[in-house]
This record gives sequence, structure tokens and C-alpha cells, in this order.
Amino acid sequence: MASTDILNHTEKVPSSNRLGNEDLVHMLSTMLRIREFETQTIALFDQGVIKGTAHSSIGQEAIAAGACHALEEQDFILTHHRGHGHTIAKGADMGRMMAELMGKADGYCYGLGGSMHIADFERRILGANGIVGAGMGLGTGAALAEKMKGSDAVGIAFFGDGAASEGIFHEAMNLAAIWKLPLIFFCENNQYGLSTPTADVIAGGGIARRAAAYDVPGHLIDGNNAVAVHDTVLRAAMRARDGDGPTLVEAMTYRWGDHSMRANLPSYRHEQEEIEWHKMDPIKQLETQAIKSGALDRAGFDELAVKAVSEVQQAVDWAGGCDEPTLKNAAAIVTVPAPDLHLAEPAPGDRTLTYGRAINEAIAQEMERDETVFVLGEDVGRIGGIFGITRKLFERFGAERLRDTPISEGAISNCGVGAAMMGMRPIVEIQLFDFVSLMIDAIVNQAAKARFMMGGKPKVPVVFRGPQGAGIRLAAQHCQSLEAWFAHVPGLEVYTPSNAYDAKGLMAAAIRSDNPVVFLEHKLLYLGGEEPVPEQAYAVPPGKARIVREGTTCTVIALMAMVDRAVQAAARLERIGISVEIVDPRTVKPLDMDTIIASVKKTNRAVVVHEAVRFGGIGAEIAAQINEHAFDWLDAPVARVGAPDMPVPYNDRLERQYMPSPATIADAIKEVCYAD
Repeated sequence: MASTDILNHTEKVPSSNRLGNEDLVHMLSTMLRIREFETQTIALFDQGVIKGTAHSSIGQEAIAAGACHALEEQDFILTHHRGHGHTIAKGADMGRMMAELMGKADGYCYGLGGSMHIADFERRILGANGIVGAGMGLGTGAALAEKMKGSDAVGIAFFGDGAASEGIFHEAMNLAAIWKLPLIFFCENNQYGLSTPTADVIAGGGIARRAAAYDVPGHLIDGNNAVAVHDTVLRAAMRARDGDGPTLVEAMTYRWGDHSMRANLPSYRHEQEEIEWHKMDPIKQLETQAIKSGALDRAGFDELAVKAVSEVQQAVDWAGGCDEPTLKNAAAIVTVPAPDLHLAEPAPGDRTLTYGRAINEAIAQEMERDETVFVLGEDVGRIGGIFGITRKLFERFGAERLRDTPISEGAISNCGVGAAMMGMRPIVEIQLFDFVSLMIDAIVNQAAKARFMMGGKPKVPVVFRGPQGAGIRLAAQHCQSLEAWFAHVPGLEVYTPSNAYDAKGLMAAAIRSDNPVVFLEHKLLYLGGEEPVPEQAYAVPPGKARIVREGTTCTVIALMAMVDRAVQAAARLERIGISVEIVDPRTVKPLDMDTIIASVKKTNRAVVVHEAVRFGGIGAEIAAQINEHAFDWLDAPVARVGAPDMPVPYNDRLERQYMPSPATIADAIKEVCYAD
């Protein structure tokens, strides 16, 4: 379809009559700075000064200038890999932007994020993102945080036409609609997802028409008309501030360059198509409108253009003189330093609770103490999740802070991350931990990396909690033990409580942590009896292992449900003169290797036990570190006990054989004790 035909199908946006001559000049100036910034970026990339890649927004300047001019200072934006224009329009410093593109330490993100990850939280720029469509999910969390705080701020989640085919588009739209979140979904339809024409891959007659499915307004507008963009966003923002929820905007535009500066793709666009779109240059259109209205004359426009060139050149010169980042400083900002929890770790005492009730009590006490703490997930409200862990909390704190969600793991997890970045402390329940595979992007690519990619600016205090492990006949897709997945990801903490006392104390620590925490709860431990748990609030510091049982012959390092089985094995072996010391790490990230190494140096033997598949499990890491730090003290190789390399079987007899038992643990201990 020709460009004129495409734009003929867009809405004729009624003017808001709120734009004066100063507004037109301001938007035109913004567009000229964006154009020059992108032009210089291309030149610097060709010279090898900017490396990796960058994505130009030349041809799309009207969207950034018009949309951001309609926002207030308190409003926020999330953008995408082609986001330079949005951040400039929202007030970002071009020198720090250019320094970031050059990988310099004075860049917005200390040179660690690059072109696709510009963020400025002071200006409410919550980050560009290299994951297609991520801003929509994160935007729901940011908007929810503003709504829960009672703010009247609104946000824009910018995304490309390609992202409209991602599942997060639908999940985020649905969540924003049912909760009436103050979020504008803004699709920049630049006609191509990399090289594939958008028209070939979008069903239903267009992206804006999808708004009807969620009962929200949908607008198809000319994205090369800055005034139309401004007026559409202004109306959507006013609607959001009035509490009426989200709006979907599809702006038709065209990127003049290739998908990225690195692409070097074969030609996939017709020359005539490019010529037609270039004729509708958004800067030329606004220039004509500004001159016609008397906002400026041709000489005034030329002045703006010269000023834009000068400002961008100053940014380039300043950035070029900045220092390179250092690996030491980069490593220091992966996580937030552990806080002083201001909570003693008391003696267990005589009062008893079950494992599940201990977790419930910790959450309740933290919600009482801190109004930013809330729970998010499927069925967490009225029934407290399928295992009832958050039951009773709903009656006490209500639906605002015990938020039942759709069955929508992508939206739930991204919403949690977005809310955490905006100062809330969400607890995201994963109904069964196997379903975390549907949340991996939010946990691994967003929560874990956000602080690092954004140069150490944001904190991401979100807890992802849920039941894992076998033993209750739920088969392969409901029983996996996945702690090793997350222990491998820098930026995440992983907590693995094995008893009610630790479950309460570690949950309090997780909620108070300023880093994302994966909190694993074994299903078999839900079924156990009551154990001593103090009523007072307390925290178990992460990275502090517990000596469960003193011994002199062999050290057993056991996780979660395996701790009790290791204790049973130790009791059997005591009868034949083998004295077993059992260490419960409590957390596997951070991991208290000092306590483990001290124990191994005392006993001279070690066995590591976990329920997860033995190959690639956390036991391999522990064994490797023992070999590195205590090799000269070992009288036998470190043994590992774990599940066989197979999914969890459903058959009850096979499931029991699959899981490490006290007998198999005892056999491993005897093997290292009797080794020659």
C-alpha cells in the first residue's frame, strides 16, 4: 500500500487548541535535535567510535516530540531499542546519552547499557529495552505503583509494530484494562519488523483495532504529524488521570534507515516507497505549520537547525573526552549491598508453626510494617493460592494489596518488576515453580539485569516465590527443582529455606532486600508438622549457613527437603561409628562457602545433596569450590547426590526412587568414608 493510502486511513485528530506558537517551536526544536543526534550517531558508528549497534529513529521524530510534549514532568516513559528520540524529547542530556553510546563511564548507564538501554530516573525515563515489547509489561507495574501511591502520573510504553505480535502485548493490555492503569500503549508502526512488511504479519485489520477486545479506546493516527500525536496523547493522558485506564495508539510512520546501523541487509524496500515517505518528512510538515501559524519564519527555522547541530556537536565533543568504565566498578553495581536488616535472629523458643504459616506470618508482618509491600499472582487473594500460603492475608489487607491476576505469567512477572523499579516491594507468587519458565524473561532479562544495565541507578526489590520439588505425585511439569537456573544469573538472590524458622526469617530478609530474590519453597515441607518459630519479626541474613548437626567424620551439604533426609541418614550411620556434620546453606545465592569449607577442613570428607538433577546442579558448584579451597584437607573426592537425568515420573514408586532418599544419602557418605 502506498504511503498516501496508509495515511488516508488514519483518524483526522481534532485539535485540542492547546498548542500555541511556543509549543510548535519547542516541538520543532526537539525534532531537529533528534534528527541531528541520529545523524551524528550514524557517522560515529561508521567511524567505529560507536560500536556494537544502534537503531536510528530518523523519520519518526514527530512521535517522540509530540507525545512527550503532551506529558507532565511527573509522567514516565518506557521505550525500546529505537528510543533515542523519546529520551531526548523527555529531557535527557545528549552528552550523557552520547557518552553511553560510546561506552563511556560518564554515560547514563556507566557505559554498561549502550544504545538500547538509556535511562534517567530523575526525568522519569525508566529505560529503553533490547527485549521486544518489554516496556509494555514493565509499564503496567510502573503504572500500578503510581496508582497505589495515589499519584496522578501517567506513563507511555512505546513499542514497535513487531512487538504487537508478542504475547506480552495482549497480557499487558488485558491487565492494564481490568485494573484501569494510567498507561498509554503507543505503537510506532514504521511499516517493517526488521525486513518483513507489517501488513503481512498483522491480522485483524491493524493494531489499533485490537483495543476493542479490551474495551479501551484505540486510535490510528498519522505519526508524521506532531500536532496530531500531541493531541491524541494529551486526550489519552487526561483520560488516564481521570481514572479511566489505558489507551492504545497506533501511529503510522516510516523509518528512513535500515533496521539497525549494523544490519547490512539486502534491499527489501522499493525505492518509490522510500521516496513517497521522505516527501512526508515530519520535520518539514511541522516547519510548514509553524511558519503558516506565524510561530517563526524561515530564518527562525534555520536558527533552530544551526542550534541543534551545535548542541549535538557539543555533546559529541564532551562524550569523546570521557573516561572508560572499569571492570571493578562495573562488578560493584550488579547488586545493591546487603542492608542492615535491623532485626535480631532470636532463639526458636517454644511457639510452633507450620512451614506455610511461618511464610504467611513473615509476609503479614512485613505488609504491616511497610505499605509498599503487596502480593501479586494467580488466586493469591480469597483462597491464598493453591497451597493456601497467603490465606488470611486477604481478609486483613484487602484486594488492593492481595492482587488476584489473570492466568498471565508474563504480565504478572513484568508488572512486579516494573512496580519494584518505581519503589514498591511486590511479592510475585508463582503458583507452581515449573511455571516460572513463562516468567524467565522478566526475571532474567529485566529484574536481574536492570540495575547493571542502567549503571547502578535502580533498585529492584521484588520477590518471586513459589513451591518447587517432587514428592506429591504431580509429574514432570509440576515438580522440578530449578535453583541452579537462577543461581547462574548475576543479579539474582536465591533463597532455599528447609524449615519453618528459616522460612519466616528468610522471607522477611527477601522482602527487605533491594535486589530481586527467587524464594523457593519445597512442597513436601508444606506437609510437615509444626516447628518452633518466634512470634516476633526477625530476619535470617542471606549467605549465612546453618550447622544442623555437629559431626567429625564427613560433611553433608543438603538443600531444602534433603536436609531432613540427610539427618535421617546421619542417625543411621551414627550406629556404625560415622559422625556426620550437616550444613544447610539456607541460601544458594549468596552462598556461605566459608562455613562449608570450615566444616570440610574439620571432617576431611564431603557429600553434597540436592533433589535437582545431579548434572549441572548447584552441587557441582559447591564441589568445585571445595576442591579449590580445601583440596589439601580432603581424604576422598567430593561426592554428589541428586536426581537422575530425567523428568520427574508420575508413578509413585518411580517418584520415590527418583528422589534422593536417606538410604542413598547414607550410601554416598559410606563411600567417601571408606574410600582408600
